[in-house]
Amino acid sequence: MSNEASLKEPITQEQAVIPAERFILRPLKRSDAGLLGMYLGDGRVAEMTRVIPHPLPPEYVTNLIERSALMDRIEDFWAIDGSASGHAEVMGVIKMVRIDRNQSELRYWVAPPFWNTGIASEAVSTILQANPQGVCDIYAEVFQDNPSSARVLTNAGFTYLGDAETFCVARNKVIQTWTYVRKMGSAA
Repeated sequence: MSNEASLKEPITQEQAVIPAERFILRPLKRSDAGLLGMYLGDGRVAEMTRVIPHPLPPEYVTNLIERSALMDRIEDFWAIDGSASGHAEVMGVIKMVRIDRNQSELRYWVAPPFWNTGIASEAVSTILQANPQGVCDIYAEVFQDNPSSARVLTNAGFTYLGDAETFCVARNKVIQTWTYVRKMGSAA
């Protein structure tokens, strides 16, 4: 296989490709590195996540893509890929982290050019409908200074559980959060 072809191939084939109306959710691939680096290097994106540092270290994106391909991973990453609809190949990322007792945690970010376009709402609804990890409960949290993300979750049927706090690497401080759960019923 040529180097160019290997850049276009998903790193792992075990993870489902999930179609949505305006994009597909697909596994990360090596050729996503450029767009991931550009968007994750944006302080506005990093500051709304727990773990993305700002400034972004040079190896961060490569490590993220490689981690997404590990056979024993506990988290599945999907690029929000709008290329079939004339949008960017990466408009954001949504991931599910396996936690315990048939439960997962949902995390996502959307690139600034796609804010306020409904991409986050569509991605969350799509992943919930697919329930690719077959879990009974999905948890999520948002920073309290990000009410738009809270609306995405409540509009997708998440129920508010309570206030908490978590450390934000990009801000280098503890941030107040709202925690939510979505009951999925019986696992698939």
